[in-house]
Amino acid sequence: MHPFRSLYIDMNSFFASVEQQEEPALRGQPVGITAMEGNVGCLVAASYEAKAKGVKTTMSIRDAKALCPGLILRPSRHRLYVRYNQRIAQIFDQYAELERVRSVDEFQIALGGSTATLDGATQLVHRLRAALRNEIGPAIRFSAGLGSNHLLAKIAGKLEKPNGLQWLSPDNMPHRLAQVPLDDLPGIARGVLRKLNAAGIYDIPALHRLDPRHARKIWNSVEGERFVRSLQGENIPLPKTTRGGYGNSKILTPENRSVKNAYLVSRWLVEKATARLRRDGYTAREFTLFVRVIAPKYRWGRSIRAHYSQDTQHFLALNRALWRDLYDTVHPRRILSIGVHLGAILPLADRNAEMLMPLDMAKRTSREQLCTVIDHINQRYGQGTVTYGLHKTHYGFFDRG
Repeated sequence: MHPFRSLYIDMNSFFASVEQQEEPALRGQPVGITAMEGNVGCLVAASYEAKAKGVKTTMSIRDAKALCPGLILRPSRHRLYVRYNQRIAQIFDQYAELERVRSVDEFQIALGGSTATLDGATQLVHRLRAALRNEIGPAIRFSAGLGSNHLLAKIAGKLEKPNGLQWLSPDNMPHRLAQVPLDDLPGIARGVLRKLNAAGIYDIPALHRLDPRHARKIWNSVEGERFVRSLQGENIPLPKTTRGGYGNSKILTPENRSVKNAYLVSRWLVEKATARLRRDGYTAREFTLFVRVIAPKYRWGRSIRAHYSQDTQHFLALNRALWRDLYDTVHPRRILSIGVHLGAILPLADRNAEMLMPLDMAKRTSREQLCTVIDHINQRYGQGTVTYGLHKTHYGFFDRG
């Protein structure tokens, strides 16, 4: 049998399971996790007890309750889920080589030596499950996938839920996936599926037989070749990712959909994004504002380019200028969502000097130094201790907990 190189772990109904672990009375009950407080909006997660009643993620709360009248709702607490993610990662790292934390509920573990065999890898999975049960609690469970590379391990991890364990390698490919729809594979989105169908590829066995060079042409990208080679069992390393910018977005609650309140929320988002920019040692020269208007119905987005900066006041001024442009061109009355993005980023250490600014090479300006002081105060005494004038906090899915 070909050796296994990767173990993919997918936590089962993670958000709902964390709430059940925190609140034992919820265990065994149908639980839905909402993005906002109250009985409005959609579910962002559901427990397996709720899924057994037909409840699905992204379903409206009204439809979910119609299917499952006993559904118990809890607002999402993303910070709590991140803390659980960190605890789980620490436990995994004690028992195995934790290669990568793929997301808040997905982990990739490198296999080798005795764990490269099916028996050895299976025993490792049992040890990890026992460790989570003993050190965190019984509600936190996962499905596991073993593979000869990270892609096959990830696909295998999705085959049996909850609490499953499956494996994929050249020894059982492609017949193990013969009945799986092509677009169930990670990376086969609607656009790629159309291209594959146009090339006569309608199922996984046909994709598996494809010449990787042909896949590059179908995808119009080297990613197509990488994908097919991985599907065929080659150990293709994951490419390094590079950050393209810093941003935040928010779907507004009804009380914040006025122009005034939406603008104040956008100022809060700018403060959050620029603090992260400074934390990582970057500057940005492009600011973009995205707005989805309810009345009149309209999607609006504009960008401004200026000099490289990490000064919050600088980006707040750009934000204000774009809001004026929005108001003059669209005349909005009600706003559903807003987003801000700091793009065209550059490490502070690489920023050139500019005589007319004045701007010294690789050094913070006096206003940027002030921003750093404010960051330190907020880190020590709590976020929002010092702000840059008026803003309106809007805690939601990624902020609560």
